[in-house]
Amino acid sequence: MTVAPEIFETSPEKLLAPVLSAFWDEPRSWTLETYLRHEGYEGARKALAMTPDDVIAYVKDSGLRGRGGAGFPTGMKWQFIPQGDGKPHYLVVNADESEPGTCKDIPLLFANPHSLIEGMLIACWAIRSSRAFIYLRGETVPVLRRLHEAVREAYAAGYLGRNVLGSGLDLDITVHAGAGAYICGEETALLDSLEGRRGQPRLRPPFPAVAGLYACPTVVNNVESIASVPAILNKGKEWFRSMGSEKSPGFTLYSLSGHVANPGQYEAPLGVTLGQLLGMSGGMRPGHRLKFWTPGGSSTPLLTDEHLDVPLDYEAVGAAGSMLGTKALQCFDETTCVVRAVTRWTEFYAHESCGKCTPCREGTYWLVQLLRDIEAGKGRMSDLDKLADIADNINGKSFCALGDGAASPIFSSLKYFRAEYEQHVKGRGCPFDPAKSTVWADGPKNSPVGVNA
Repeated sequence: MTVAPEIFETSPEKLLAPVLSAFWDEPRSWTLETYLRHEGYEGARKALAMTPDDVIAYVKDSGLRGRGGAGFPTGMKWQFIPQGDGKPHYLVVNADESEPGTCKDIPLLFANPHSLIEGMLIACWAIRSSRAFIYLRGETVPVLRRLHEAVREAYAAGYLGRNVLGSGLDLDITVHAGAGAYICGEETALLDSLEGRRGQPRLRPPFPAVAGLYACPTVVNNVESIASVPAILNKGKEWFRSMGSEKSPGFTLYSLSGHVANPGQYEAPLGVTLGQLLGMSGGMRPGHRLKFWTPGGSSTPLLTDEHLDVPLDYEAVGAAGSMLGTKALQCFDETTCVVRAVTRWTEFYAHESCGKCTPCREGTYWLVQLLRDIEAGKGRMSDLDKLADIADNINGKSFCALGDGAASPIFSSLKYFRAEYEQHVKGRGCPFDPAKSTVWADGPKNSPVGVNA
């Protein structure tokens, strides 16, 4: 199905909702001066005039859901922190964005880091924390520099440090650069890494809200989740709920990549469709049609051109058999070999498995062996059922969600493209010409696939 922009009557102005990205294109958008010109830290001032419990209730009533993938209500997560326990409370922001296809938090931090810092100020007031951490993916050195500078500006202006804005809150923020492990995007592995240990998921319970960083109550939130809070406090929960759907309200960043005419970040209310986003972005690359796509990065079950009109919110995408995840919309056209794409994703998960649990450690290894054989024309028909069986032994049985993410592309690709797998077996090789696709034929093994350079 070829998607052309002219088939959509709704204009981009009516579909898009630029809030976090409202001034990304301004010169020096990352500075405090620019941020203050756009009502920066007004939400924090309003929050500091409220009681911490009222702030939690306000965010909870807004319906804000975690933008890191799971979609858990943010205010409810804050509410889990025990009060009066006599222990320090910590806020940890997960900026270890490493899901193949996901590219929203890094651009946000690069262009508008103060939205995160203001959100952290509000969150720390709410959970009664005086110490917060930003765990950043270490390879993004330019973002690391801008974050350090933004934190410095915030200290100098009195938005961080002692007695912030006369509220009595003392708040210190530490920016920590990770070492590039995908598993550290899992919140408990991130906490272990932040404490100086090898990043591996922890056994739960206890959950981070009870025993997180340094065995103290901890909230771990995604960058976009926290950065969305200032606008809610400043413009109101009713304003936020006026966008999106009843159960998935508000605005969010959709990362459109792959074989599309104009890839990039599109900030729109939850519930917009891929068809509408493609209409605004110029559709698929000229002369090609959509074959399959991921709604939330490579760890979410892939969908096809039959799902163009599925509202991109948590409920509708779930009903369609996938997950909204991080809203990383990777679009692949008919030149792409599904087997090759799934093989590259699975190689990534096998490489990034921490090895702590047997289903993920062993299962991803054997999935890779089978997929490589099928792709090379050395597979057998029985291997297809074996693929599904191994994936089933990983899904829901691994220590963390990495195993589930590795199994998702297997299940969904076999569901929609089993004939293509069979074609590889019967035809003794891949019928697709890798020169016509942007998906790597031989590597690099740990890179996102289908993203135009």
